[in-house]
Amino acid sequence: MPIYEYQCQSCGHEHEALQKLGADPIVNCPACSKPDLMKKISAAGFRLKGNGWYETDFKSGTKKNVAGESSASSSKAHNCPSTGGCKSH
Repeated sequence: MPIYEYQCQSCGHEHEALQKLGADPIVNCPACSKPDLMKKISAAGFRLKGNGWYETDFKSGTKKNVAGESSASSSKAHNCPSTGGCKSH
């Protein structure tokens, strides 16, 4: 479930709420009890760090980089230009 941020238009109180995607927005401020709570647009709460995932992860032996090698080797075998494609085959 995503965490939504709200800010009260009356008192300025900021509030975070864990809600389902289809849930109705909260309108009553928990600080002043007025119905002036507005949903804020904010950045995602996660970061992608590190080297990432690769096609070769969790593969062993001859299964490594199967897609990259087959497309590269087939174009080299026919001497196809990289932009024009093969017209003689």
